[in-house]
Amino acid sequence: MPNAPFPRTAKPIPEGAAAAPLFDYMPQMSLAERDRRWDKTRKKMLMAGLDALVLLGNDIYWGMGMANLRYLLQVDSQIGADAIFPLVGEPVVWNAVAHMNRPTNMYLSVQKWTKDFRIRAGMAAVADELRARGLDRSRIGLVGFSSTIQTSSTLLHAEVEALKSLLPHAELVEASWLLQEMRMVKSEEEIGTLRKAGQIARKVIDAMVGTARPGVPDAVVYAEMIKTQIASGAEPNVFNLFAAGPVEHPETELWHLLHGCEQPLTPSMRPLQQGDIIVSEWHTKYGGYRCHTEYTVYLGKKAPRELQRIWDVSVECLHASKEALTAGRTIREALEMIRRPAARAGLDWVELGFHAMGTASPEFPTVVYQEGYGSDTLNGHRIGDMVLEEGMCFGNNIDLHDANWKPDVGCMLSDFMVVRPGQAECLIGTPLELAQVG
Repeated sequence: MPNAPFPRTAKPIPEGAAAAPLFDYMPQMSLAERDRRWDKTRKKMLMAGLDALVLLGNDIYWGMGMANLRYLLQVDSQIGADAIFPLVGEPVVWNAVAHMNRPTNMYLSVQKWTKDFRIRAGMAAVADELRARGLDRSRIGLVGFSSTIQTSSTLLHAEVEALKSLLPHAELVEASWLLQEMRMVKSEEEIGTLRKAGQIARKVIDAMVGTARPGVPDAVVYAEMIKTQIASGAEPNVFNLFAAGPVEHPETELWHLLHGCEQPLTPSMRPLQQGDIIVSEWHTKYGGYRCHTEYTVYLGKKAPRELQRIWDVSVECLHASKEALTAGRTIREALEMIRRPAARAGLDWVELGFHAMGTASPEFPTVVYQEGYGSDTLNGHRIGDMVLEEGMCFGNNIDLHDANWKPDVGCMLSDFMVVRPGQAECLIGTPLELAQVG
């Protein structure tokens, strides 16, 4: 039976024993922040006519399928988790297999928001709890995860069908939107967590520049970047879109140097060489919050004039982003400001805009493509008149190249910006000089 008790042991757990506290060694969100979110969630549930939320989490898309569970309950598990968040009463979380709950669930040691953790036991356990709370004839919101790239909500068909069968008199409706809308504007406590992620991201830039040398495999640079994140207190969430290769190469060879690649396409054991370029985009995840960085390194004492020009225009776009991402400005106005330097210089781009970030990426709103190109969720279709609000948080996407020079070599640059009145706040302090290492 899935919820059978653990086998008896020779010596029972002492009465009153509790999970060992590790709160001082892990990032913590305050109980005041919890209460703010829970209150706002319940108000939205009331307006939507929902008696409970059932959150179904998994590790899809670099673990972002847990974004809503992390936001609401401080649970973010690669194994996945299920939860009930009721309009009235305390939430319950089902997490991990039986042996990982012995002698107790580890989440009781690392967070204070949620107290009731149980062995994950499928939809039967969720339905039993809803029934026990008298919610089996209620209107229940199902919460998965979606984003501007992962556009389909991550609700597994078999789990939804099981709940329908187990709760034939309940009305089940999709409600992922409720939490995703709440996550658009960050509180100052959330921004403070992102600020700490930005401080670690800045160290990763130094690790990238300090390790990149001729003869060093690009995998070593990649590994040092990941090591720096984890050793500095970030979570071991490996999102690093990385690419390296020669600026000068035969025209018949196409190198992927306009934007980094995802794992396992990178890294490789190819030794870096004089005249190479490294471009990378990575997320530093701290306390559940993802901070976005992009940077470029040239292996040589003096970059080619054409590459330096691309970098200089990228810096102009970054400065323009600080002026553009301000409260009260429309998305259309912000994009025009950000893209103006590239258009004036006659440069091409892979992405040029911004994408929202927090417990997931890319959150809404995100615009990185030209209108009419790519998916509507990434090209700004129908959201040009949307007004930016203070507390929205964006990673810049400045990925420029000059196709008249080379169609496969460019620069990547970003900081991480918080929408403020007057000028955006930068959380990383990305260097504005093109890194050139001999």
